[in-house]
Amino acid sequence: MSQPRVGFIGLGTMGRGMAANLHRRGLLQTVWNRTAATAARFAAEHDCHAAPTPAALAGDCEVVMLCVCADADVLEVLAALQPGLRAGTVVIDCSTIGADTARQAAALLAAQDVAFLDCPVSGGAEGAREGTLTVMIGGSESALEIARPALAAVGQRLVHMGPVGAGQATKAVNQLVAAGIAQAATEGLAFAARLNLPLEKVIEVVGSGAAGSWFMQRRGESAVRGEFAPGFRLALHDKDLALCQQLAAQMDAQLPLVEMTRTHYRRLIEAGWGDADISALYLLKQAALEQRQLPAAGAGTGEAR
Repeated sequence: MSQPRVGFIGLGTMGRGMAANLHRRGLLQTVWNRTAATAARFAAEHDCHAAPTPAALAGDCEVVMLCVCADADVLEVLAALQPGLRAGTVVIDCSTIGADTARQAAALLAAQDVAFLDCPVSGGAEGAREGTLTVMIGGSESALEIARPALAAVGQRLVHMGPVGAGQATKAVNQLVAAGIAQAATEGLAFAARLNLPLEKVIEVVGSGAAGSWFMQRRGESAVRGEFAPGFRLALHDKDLALCQQLAAQMDAQLPLVEMTRTHYRRLIEAGWGDADISALYLLKQAALEQRQLPAAGAGTGEAR
């Protein structure tokens, strides 16, 4: 199979690493970002083109990959891409959006004979940089085969979950489970601190047993040091959990863990922690166990005042 020319849209925390890995595989042709200076700087550093518009990017590529923030952003980008899209192009969306929005996007592009894959990812900013993301894929097998080289450049595990929308539904499950792990890990570490235990040893011993997790290994030490530079922004996870609630509402169900986590996130966001990593939950757990006020975020992300 020939290698497709790939265009990438959205050079944020996740997108930068993903696009860089496409470049390393010799696949990246063109980039576009809402902030043009960001795209120009990335293009200069990675020997690719910075397109003036999404439509211009579409005209350069057989595969278009995007990673933006929310449902409205995806639909806005797709509308801007459409004038440049050609029949046979595959659009891969790695954003986390609603399953219904993914299906709406696929229907929008189908009129131009353009395939759409919803491919949300998991693995944090580290996984994006290292090319080790897990990719949850919804869409046709034929589109996936065209897109596979691009997806393999950014992800270590590619799992086809079913038709369009199935990737996003799977990501909703992932985000719910991630919320539970973050809740348990941060509360456990705050409890250990209140017990005056050596926290590095707690992380080592708990993290290596049945309670071990990616979160404990990757976020435990930074959380107990009071460092919350975003691997995954708290406000974005809150947005994702709202999508979980929307899916649950469609089946007349409730998700108590999601409701509790969003309540906790609202308190942190009100204190200025929305742009911090989700491990900032540790601050809320500390404050509750020590019966003191939640600290407000400082001028820099991840700092308390």
